[in-house]
Amino acid sequence: MESLHAFLVLAYFIFHFFAGYGTDIIHGKKAPDKSMLYMASVQSSKGHVCGGFLVTEDFVVTAAHCDTVNITHVVIGNHNLQQGSDIKIIVEKKFKPSNFNDVWLGKDIMLLKLSRKAQLGCKVQIIQLPCAEMNVKADEVCQVAGWGRNRTGGENVDDLRVVNVSVINPEVCREQWPGLPVNVICAGGYGTDKGFCQGDSGGPLVCNGLAVGIVSFNKYRNCNYPDVPNVYTDISKYLQWINKVLATS
Repeated sequence: MESLHAFLVLAYFIFHFFAGYGTDIIHGKKAPDKSMLYMASVQSSKGHVCGGFLVTEDFVVTAAHCDTVNITHVVIGNHNLQQGSDIKIIVEKKFKPSNFNDVWLGKDIMLLKLSRKAQLGCKVQIIQLPCAEMNVKADEVCQVAGWGRNRTGGENVDDLRVVNVSVINPEVCREQWPGLPVNVICAGGYGTDKGFCQGDSGGPLVCNGLAVGIVSFNKYRNCNYPDVPNVYTDISKYLQWINKVLATS
């Protein structure tokens, strides 16, 4: 029992040395202007904090660990955060799983209730979530997008960037991340130079037009050639909780 405890303590500190909250798009490209109209910039009074995505007219999904700062509003309707023609909506309430503590323990998901409904149209759209629990197939090519840095030590970008990433077999991912939390998806950042890095948590992993994952964590400060997989919260495993929040709030 003592040896097991020592291993768990060691694993915890190894994780916090290597894993990085917040992520950016690495070796991607500028997102086309009329694409990904569901993307949201989750912000504090000082500006961009995390990515997010609109799932109803008045709810944005992001990562629970983004709540380490005082989130005040979201910005939607513009891929360039400096152009000034965006739409800002105040965050009225935040919902996280009651027992969320740390990304390494899973449940890294948060719903933001907006103070008013977004007007859907040519600049703003919602993205669909899975209808039921599902397992994304290994090697399936998906997309992740965000406004974070695009290289190690770089600066956040003004324009939304997107990159294709391949889903990684869960067994392979667990070999690279011993003690990986449950209810996650791994995609990109392993055996490739594409994926996310520090600066843009909370964005969606989009496969076949569905938001199936939420950017959660990766290897700390390694943006160019990560040697462990990028990790996302598996949205389909939280549908019951999501639907309850949406129906009662």
